[in-house]
Amino acid sequence: MPMNEDLRSHARLEWARAALADPQAELVRASTDAGFRSYWRSSGHDGSRIVMDSPPDKEDVRPWLRMRELLERGGVRVPQVLAQDADAGFLLLEDLGVDTYLQVIDAGNADALFDAAVTQLLKLQAIPCPDDFPIYDEAMLARELRLFDEWFLGRELGLTLDRETLESLELVYRRLIDAALAQPRVLVHRDFMPRNLMPTNDGPAVLDFQDAVCGPIAYDALSLFKDAFLGWPQDRVDGWIARYHARAKEAGLPVPELVQFKRDADWIGVQRHLKVLGIFSRLKHRDSKPKYIADAPRFLDYLDDVLPQYPELTPLADVLDRLVRPALHTGDHI
Repeated sequence: MPMNEDLRSHARLEWARAALADPQAELVRASTDAGFRSYWRSSGHDGSRIVMDSPPDKEDVRPWLRMRELLERGGVRVPQVLAQDADAGFLLLEDLGVDTYLQVIDAGNADALFDAAVTQLLKLQAIPCPDDFPIYDEAMLARELRLFDEWFLGRELGLTLDRETLESLELVYRRLIDAALAQPRVLVHRDFMPRNLMPTNDGPAVLDFQDAVCGPIAYDALSLFKDAFLGWPQDRVDGWIARYHARAKEAGLPVPELVQFKRDADWIGVQRHLKVLGIFSRLKHRDSKPKYIADAPRFLDYLDDVLPQYPELTPLADVLDRLVRPALHTGDHI
């Protein structure tokens, strides 16, 4: 049975005080998360720490712990765990500060920060996928694409799709899935973006890695440079993609030639952009977290950059022009 909020708050504070060996310690909210986890900063003793609260009935902390250990063994900078009670869903972590890459990155420092991020990404991608690791397979790719249909087109825009539109989307989805499955597979973080990177002297530190899978090699690089919350000029993105590709090739990762890699990044980007539009709509309508949908126009801009380059994706561009843009202009949306 779920623990109510007051009981959970009391249990969290008592656990933190015991873990810190400080009966006077207090906790203040450190950040929010799109999932069920919450983060709390301690005060009242020598040096602050972070308490991760992951309610066991909503989000088991064990996958996070397993992935953290895997990444650390591979040399990736991850948060240090100082104490844990996995059964209760409480972790005591080092305090990495208040700012992520999202708060500190700008046009002047982006090259250096992204280069440091790629250093971590290459270490992550060099880690062999465990035998029992989830695969970014056809079923998962298709399930994610359906979020766009159900939550963005259906719930956010209120559209009912006719058979012609469904067939157009199905054709594009089939092509996107086939392209994703044809890419070389590596360990994939699935949200490797500035919001999940913390500036550190030996980092950046990588966060929010518990949903990692084995999948397309272009996925995380694309996520980093075409972020959900921050956009960049296309010429800079192209330069970063080329720089990542050169470093990945030098590191011995299984990247194809640059022309093919750029196409792979574009196509897996389309899949991700559609998925995230669906997820942001679901956060608004199902989870009462409306703020994320405000970033939806960025994904439409990303799609506009890519779709005209590939005639095979024209049916999706037609759906956006014929249905999505009119609905956005006439309805009370984003």
